[in-house]
Amino acid sequence: MNGESALAPDAEDTALLARIATGSEAAMGVFYHRHEARVYAFVMQRLGNAADAAEVLNEVMLEVWRSAKHFAGRAKVTTWLLGIAHNRSIDLLRRRGRRAADSLDFDVVDDRPDPGPAAVAHAQNGEYIRRCMHGLPEAQRQVVHLTFFEDLPYGEIAEILSIPEGTVKTRMFHARKALAQCLEQLGARP
Repeated sequence: MNGESALAPDAEDTALLARIATGSEAAMGVFYHRHEARVYAFVMQRLGNAADAAEVLNEVMLEVWRSAKHFAGRAKVTTWLLGIAHNRSIDLLRRRGRRAADSLDFDVVDDRPDPGPAAVAHAQNGEYIRRCMHGLPEAQRQVVHLTFFEDLPYGEIAEILSIPEGTVKTRMFHARKALAQCLEQLGARP
C-alpha cells in the first residue's frame, strides 16, 4: 500500500476495490480493517444487538468481496458500503420478523433555526445524549448517526438510505427538535 498512501481515502478505497475485484485477499483484508469499525457502528446503531451487528458486518464484507467488480464509482466508496450495510440490516430485520422502519415523516420542514445543535453541543454528559438518542424513532436515529458520527452530507445519506434528500432533512429537523427537548428535560441546557 505504500504507493497508494498519497491517495485520498476514497481513491485508496477505489484502488482497493479494483484489487479485490481481481481476487486479492490482501486488498480485502486492508479494506476490511479500514471499514469494519464504521460498518459495525452503523449496523449496531440500527440493530442494537452485537451478534446481529457482527453477522451483518460479515454479510456486508462478503458482498464487497463478491461485488467489488461492479463498483462503478458513481458514489463514494463509503456511501456504497453503508448502502450495502443498510440493505443487509433491513434483510436481517425482515428475516427475524422485526419491523424495518418506524415513524412517519412530515413533508413540510420549518427552516427556522432550532435550539437542537446548541443543546447537543453544550451537553456536558454523554449519557444524556445517549439516552435522548435512544428515545428517537429508528429513522431519525439513523439520520443523526450518519450526519454527526459518519459526517456525511444529506445527499449521501439519502443515497445510503434510498430516500429523498428532503426526507433526510425532515428526519433531521424532527430529531434535532426532539433531542433539544429531551436534553432540556434532563437538565442539559446550553
